Amino acid sequence: MFKLTGTFATQNGPKYLQQLCKHFAHKIDVTHSDTEGTCSFPMGQAVLKADDAGLTIRFELKDQDAVDPARNVIDSHLERFAFRENFKHMTWSA
Repeated sequence: MFKLTGTFATQNGPKYLQQLCKHFAHKIDVTHSDTEGTCSFPMGQAVLKADDAGLTIRFELKDQDAVDPARNVIDSHLERFAFRENFKHMTWSA
């Protein structure tokens, strides 16, 4: 397992969590509440947590080759959802 964590400081964390989970639920297994979610991507599982200070996403990936696809799937969707905040990418750490 390879672990990857992304953070995005925003007052709209719960809003973006809901948008991501509802969007991904059309293609993968997703469970979510207002402040927590789990997304089962082919490259691994993501656990999302949000509050008024931000959004955190923790991936448990199958291997290191899944790091870039994991980052890209989140960053590309948040770039569309959080465009008013000039979002470009989360702060990622392994």
